[in-house]
Amino acid sequence: MEKVKKKVIFSGIQPSGCLTLGNYIGALKNWIKLQDEYNCCFSVVDLHSLTVRQDPKELRRRCMDFLVQYIACGLDPEKNLLFFQSHVSTHAELAWILNCYTYMGELSRMTQFKDKSAKHEDNINSGLFTYPVLMASDILLYQTDLVPVGSDQKQHLEIARDIALRFNHIYGETFTVPEGYIPEVGARIMSLQEPTKKMSKSDDNENAFIALLDSPDVIRRKVKRAVTDSDNEIRFAEGKDGINNLLSIYSSLSGKNMQQTEEHFADKGYGQLKEEVAEVVVESLRPIQEKYKQMMNDKDYVQQIYTASAEKALSISSRTLKKVYKKVGFVPKN
Repeated sequence: MEKVKKKVIFSGIQPSGCLTLGNYIGALKNWIKLQDEYNCCFSVVDLHSLTVRQDPKELRRRCMDFLVQYIACGLDPEKNLLFFQSHVSTHAELAWILNCYTYMGELSRMTQFKDKSAKHEDNINSGLFTYPVLMASDILLYQTDLVPVGSDQKQHLEIARDIALRFNHIYGETFTVPEGYIPEVGARIMSLQEPTKKMSKSDDNENAFIALLDSPDVIRRKVKRAVTDSDNEIRFAEGKDGINNLLSIYSSLSGKNMQQTEEHFADKGYGQLKEEVAEVVVESLRPIQEKYKQMMNDKDYVQQIYTASAEKALSISSRTLKKVYKKVGFVPKN
């Protein structure tokens, strides 16, 4: 019986701020479920972080922190490629080629470009404008079938698909056209202080997010301060954004579906809800924090992981880049 080839998944997180509960529930927790079923490439996309000014020492520290937390959350280095984007030169090389097949009008419509330009008016650089092309390069290099994306990243996936289709139309079948993988539950965890906005790892208000490395006391304090409403009824409903968010967190971490979660809290008050949400977060993050500390004390092992992964990623992605170079007409190296 012929062995079915596993589909390829690529995803990455930019090393800005700190990894949050939103990243864990919306991305990392789902990545863990995918690692047995798919060939997975998970990157710390550090090249993307240069669209805003970085302190070099801080950036290095955060990159290492992020990669170790990937593993601490349950990503197995034996099953996945776990690497720094900047260690695999093909990402930047393909991005330049794809820039030449992407239109200014497409990039100017990107919502994230508009949002970030408003936030960083003194540094509206061309990298910020062409950011989606580098993201397309990240994805297309590995002949990626599925990209786990939050609803706020759909636009970037769409432009990656458009670029792939355009290139394929001109030169013949070159890139796999990727599809989005959007989990049904827990895909979007919101800010504890502004529950109509996504929980952000770069939020200026530290009470708005729970970091994966927050201590139990800090977690309890942040959940206690979470915005709710004056309705005093625990149910998932339109207009109850704060309560919906807390219920989503509890549901995602407890394993209960939303109906079971609502039934569990049916006769309880907001204080009890916050207390139980805080405890399920603390207990869910405890093993992650323990594994993180253990691995940070073994930097040599961590280096072996990201070095071996980068070498494999370069080997795989070079096959795609070589094909692209041939199609566009470059003289082969040998």
